[in-house]
Amino acid sequence: MNRRYRKTIIAGNWKMNKTATEGKVLLDEIKASVGKAKWCEIVACVPAVDIPMAVKALKDSRIAVGAQNLHYEPSGAYTGEISASMLKDLGVKYVIIGHSERRQYFGETDVTVNKKVHAALEAGLHPIVCVGESLEQREMGITNDLISVQVKSAICGVPADKIRRIVFAYEPIWAIGTGKTATSEQANEVCEHIRTIIRKQFGARTARAVTIQYGGSMNAKNAHDLLAQPDVDGGLIGGASLKSADFVTIVNAANQE
Repeated sequence: MNRRYRKTIIAGNWKMNKTATEGKVLLDEIKASVGKAKWCEIVACVPAVDIPMAVKALKDSRIAVGAQNLHYEPSGAYTGEISASMLKDLGVKYVIIGHSERRQYFGETDVTVNKKVHAALEAGLHPIVCVGESLEQREMGITNDLISVQVKSAICGVPADKIRRIVFAYEPIWAIGTGKTATSEQANEVCEHIRTIIRKQFGARTARAVTIQYGGSMNAKNAHDLLAQPDVDGGLIGGASLKSADFVTIVNAANQE
């Protein structure tokens, strides 16, 4: 982390877990435990049906609400989809885009990720753009090549003055929900590579200001070491975000120099 230049963000991705009733209990526990926690931004990315509850429950706290997906069109005949303006109107601040599970199960592509990034920025949301490689791709030695394509595709056409509003999350597919975690050094190497891509395209000042998270089984035990890395600016937390004690431990791990 480097709080001198950029914001540290700890975001919980609940995925398809927690009813609104269950979610309120969890949010109340987290809210009571993190206090003011001024050292980082805290985000709860909840299922769409939980968003109104989350906005209400977190109204007087420092915890922001995030969504897990959106459609790139502003409106239309897209049954079951949710637009950026709908999320913004509810009080959502962040939205996850391009998670590997969306790519694997729902046909998300680099092209649709780019369209969604533009839609989110246009509505005033902060996209959390996920990138990452499979185990086979890592073993082939093409991690950086793949990450370069994903990052460049995601930000294609985005003006320089909006890049700082994008959060990137490096999530190696082989570490998501498997209990496996990239070493601190492996995580930092890829986060540093993402920053290099941004620096080459938009300059050093912009690259220094962009928040780059690590996802992929960050938990209460490994968070401190991962967050101690210079280019790891937070975490996109999956399973551990569903347990208030674990999530709060990760938030507290961000309180280090």
